Amino acid sequence: MSTLSPDPSHLTSATLGGGCFWCLEAVYLMLRGVHTVKSGYAGGHVANPTYEQVCGKQTGHVEVVQLTFDPHEITYRDLLHVFFTIHDPTTKDRQGNDVGPQYRSAIFTHDAEQERVAREALSAAQPQWDAPIVTEVRPLDRFWPAEAYHDDYFARNPQNPYCAVVVAPKVAKARSKFLERLTR
Repeated sequence: MSTLSPDPSHLTSATLGGGCFWCLEAVYLMLRGVHTVKSGYAGGHVANPTYEQVCGKQTGHVEVVQLTFDPHEITYRDLLHVFFTIHDPTTKDRQGNDVGPQYRSAIFTHDAEQERVAREALSAAQPQWDAPIVTEVRPLDRFWPAEAYHDDYFARNPQNPYCAVVVAPKVAKARSKFLERLTR
C-alpha cells in the first residue's frame, strides 16, 4: 500500500474502478490530500479473489483502488472530477484494449452522502462525453485488497510496456489537468 501521509485523524475513504487499477493508483498518489491508495477488488461474488481469478472474468469483481483522503484538502467531489477525467466512463466493460467486466467503470459508495455526490458528479461529467456514461454507482459491499506486488506498480515498473503505453499517458494527462492539486 502506498502512503503519502500518516495523519489519520479525519480521513475518509473512496473506492473507485476505472480500468486497470495501476492507472488509478498512479494518478491518485500524486494528489495532495490523498493519503493512501490500495489496489483491490470489489463488486463480485467470490470471497478473497486473486488477480488471476478476477482476470478470468468469472468473479464479478472490478479492479478498484481504495483511497483514504483528507476531505479538508481534497473533497470527494474533487476525486470524482479526476476520476471522470482520467478514464473513459462511456465504455461498458473496457478501457482501451483492456476488455472484461473487471475493467468496468464503477463508484462504490461508502454512505448515502457519497452516493448523492457520485450521482451529481456523474451528471455533471456527462456533457464532456459524446456517449452516455455507463459508470455504475452502488454501495460498497466488501473491498478485497489486491496482492502486494500491485502496490506502487507504476513507480516500480515504469519501463514495463503496459506502464509506458497505458499508465504513463494517464499520469501525464492528470499532471497537466490537475497541476494545482499535485503533491509531487
